Amino acid sequence: MKKHISIIGSGFSALAASCYLARDGFDVTIFEKNSTIGGRARQLKKKGFTFDIGPTWYWMPDVFERFFADFNKTPDHYYELEKLNPAYSVYFSKEDAITIEDTLEKICVAFEKEEKGSSKKLLKFIANAQDNYEVAIKDLVYRPGVSPFELVTPVTMKKLGQFFSTIKKDVRKEFKNDRLAMILEFPVLFLGAKPDNTPSFYSFMNYADFGIGTFHPKGGMYQVILAMEALAKSLGVSIKTDMNIDNIIVDNGKATAITANGQTFKSDIVLSGADYHHTETLLDSKYVQYSERYWNSKTFAPSSLLFYVGFDKKLERVNHHTLFFDVDFNAHAKDIYDDPKWPDNPLFYASFPSITDDKVAPKGQEAGIFLIPLAPGLEDTEELRSTYFNKILTRFENLTSQSVKNNIIFKESFCVKDFIEDYNSYKGNAYGMANTLLQTAFLRPNLKSKKVSNLYFTGQLTVPGPGVPPSLISGKLVAELIKKHHAN
Repeated sequence: MKKHISIIGSGFSALAASCYLARDGFDVTIFEKNSTIGGRARQLKKKGFTFDIGPTWYWMPDVFERFFADFNKTPDHYYELEKLNPAYSVYFSKEDAITIEDTLEKICVAFEKEEKGSSKKLLKFIANAQDNYEVAIKDLVYRPGVSPFELVTPVTMKKLGQFFSTIKKDVRKEFKNDRLAMILEFPVLFLGAKPDNTPSFYSFMNYADFGIGTFHPKGGMYQVILAMEALAKSLGVSIKTDMNIDNIIVDNGKATAITANGQTFKSDIVLSGADYHHTETLLDSKYVQYSERYWNSKTFAPSSLLFYVGFDKKLERVNHHTLFFDVDFNAHAKDIYDDPKWPDNPLFYASFPSITDDKVAPKGQEAGIFLIPLAPGLEDTEELRSTYFNKILTRFENLTSQSVKNNIIFKESFCVKDFIEDYNSYKGNAYGMANTLLQTAFLRPNLKSKKVSNLYFTGQLTVPGPGVPPSLISGKLVAELIKKHHAN
């Protein structure tokens, strides 16, 4: 008789785990608290516009390919992928913007224009980043984080020094041009930590950026969620939405059931893809592994203030992905990590998927997503949201030399309170726990509970870390761990 697994949540990691577990002979049911699946990667549709609520960057396509290949599929069985050119652009001032194109050769030309001799340094830097990528993606990140010895291999021993230096040190040592340095420091922001607190080894993100490139699934990132849903259902996974989990029932140290909306669902194994901290609040206190003190001591990735805006015209002088680095990065970073408060002058990011994809906005109109990184746990009010929307739109108009405020059809926002309400996110963080040196691999919260023998966790607060590709990997790792301990 098949063992039944109840999975809490339906984000990338939960969906990935469900596919592996169903393939390996388990009876799998997903319970999602919201009315639609996807976790943080849900979708907003309004007045003919389609927005990805959460992730908008498609990096590391090889990780997606590896996931689907595990089921004898490819991404193009489900969605159409387009490589972006340009990948993105970065504004430093009204007159100073740098465009990152779709090949390393073109990027070298852009660097050389900014700083003579920098292209040679860039090629050397990216070569090392590629080597790190090969080690990380093909080996280290596919380890379950159960032992420090997972990190000890003949290859990693040669790279030991890269775990004790930082991205910022390495970049600033070679690149004196501040604009180029900021571009090279940017990719590690996806890991949730500052460049000066991220080990050098994580330069593999620079290879993901410059060496592999940036892609877009036609219809948006939610197409990946729909693809994984289709795969999961084809493997026999059952998905229940509008199912808010009340608690996890533990009997003699074993999870025996979950309750949702007052109903009880018996389970041989429980796997949570929901927020790790929140999941432990569903347990009796004696089964909690990590205290409030533990969580408060950790470095969390930022939360975000997001706006989803419909414009009644096409916008100019922007690309699909556009970064606005026209203010002091260090001051904004301090407001996130060191002295948490609403930033006076925030950096921000904007995505205009309708530049690439005519499926996501009515003809002649533009879909815009704006994101301001924030410290988790901040006060979140409609007044603050409105103030910051006006701040960034004023700068946007000035930097791109165009008027847009009078062309807004509608705007929706999403911030700290929404991350808490919709995802039970710890302090309303958006990206999970940052990948700092002391929060890497076995030093992150465990995939397997130490106190409940058949309770497991997956997602961005555990191994290997924040981001969409790591979430796919996390789902695979926890499924392998469950199969190892609970073979049918």
